[in-house]
Amino acid sequence: MEVMNVIMHKFLDYQPAKDAETLIIGTFNPNVEDNKANFFYSRPRNYLWTILPTAHTKKGLKNASRLEKENFSSTYKIAFIDLIENVKVHEGQEVNYEDAYLDKQEIEWRKVIEVMKELSNLKRVCFSRSTFADIPRMNKVVIEIEDYCKDNKIKFQRLVTPARFYNEAKQDQWNNFLLNDSGQPN
Repeated sequence: MEVMNVIMHKFLDYQPAKDAETLIIGTFNPNVEDNKANFFYSRPRNYLWTILPTAHTKKGLKNASRLEKENFSSTYKIAFIDLIENVKVHEGQEVNYEDAYLDKQEIEWRKVIEVMKELSNLKRVCFSRSTFADIPRMNKVVIEIEDYCKDNKIKFQRLVTPARFYNEAKQDQWNNFLLNDSGQPN
């Protein structure tokens, strides 16, 4: 019998607020010892907590506590969810958390659309990745979410990842998504 390790999502205790107007969807935040993130998008090389406050002309929250990030999110009616609830990997297999690696593993998908159905004020949804060449299974799930949004007149956009670096072009794309209520991608 093959032994598998199940790596759970780190923030399964988090539930999007029912009054959320914006939903930001990511891929996976593993509950492993070396992941020091205190909330969604809080790894050292991720700049979402610079981007979100800057869009609202507030001070960055990159090094803020989880409570400060949750309070900001509540104020601006922003919620978070990831596509993956857990990943099964073979015992002894080298593990990484790159999307291309995860896409090839045995995945339990989060029921994102079911969660979205509970968010009656939802105006905009984004996936925090704009390219899908190396993640066909995730792309299929994102297309289902995108179709749900179209059918329910919810703005949907695939945005450049907030990870790796911060720059004005990235900030501008996120600003347009967060602050433009036209209902259409920019």
